[in-house]
Amino acid sequence: MRLLLPVTKSKATIYFHQHQVFLTGALHKWIGFKNDVHGQLSLHSFSWLQNVDITREGLRTRDDSYFFINAYDTALIKKIVRGIQEDPTICIGVSVTDIHIEETPVFPSKKQFYPASPVFVKKYLDRKNEKHVMYTDPEAATCLTTVLQRKLRQAGLSDQGVSVSFDTTYPKASTKLIAYKMVNNKANLCPVVVEGTPEQVAFAWEVGVGNCTGIGFGALK
Repeated sequence: MRLLLPVTKSKATIYFHQHQVFLTGALHKWIGFKNDVHGQLSLHSFSWLQNVDITREGLRTRDDSYFFINAYDTALIKKIVRGIQEDPTICIGVSVTDIHIEETPVFPSKKQFYPASPVFVKKYLDRKNEKHVMYTDPEAATCLTTVLQRKLRQAGLSDQGVSVSFDTTYPKASTKLIAYKMVNNKANLCPVVVEGTPEQVAFAWEVGVGNCTGIGFGALK
């Protein structure tokens, strides 16, 4: 299920390093700060702000700006809706103006998705070190698939036969260094291809792909 959320036009610049932090903070405010979602494997995802004006320092929302939140659990969606109704504020003058609830579409067994936020993929080398995996890396598909399989199992769904890979034929694919709370993350701006049962493909659309979907990575349009 998806919540499509139009927002107000901003009166000040939202600096790039604050963008994800503000959205993540708003989401957890709406869920309730004492919740069992924070710090867990995320069965939800959310986009970055869409239809925005980009400046050298950050971004500004417009009259047609919006973002969306996807989740597998309808109970979580209902909780977010109640939170937005109580306090629609996101940050520095930007608030949600309306709530549109969209049911999860019926997908085919193979679907290409464009990201609504950069796809972050990491591989743990040991307890203290991790590798940020790029779309060109031969290990990328394995890492993406492994994360989605973990989420499927957590949701009580079958993880058999599913796969996720970057569409490396996309001519505009690139990487982007993104700072979140002073930690640099090298993420990917590249479409992904999800294959599996229609239910598994729909699940990927809901929960996102890659790591850290709970803080604004890997949401799918």
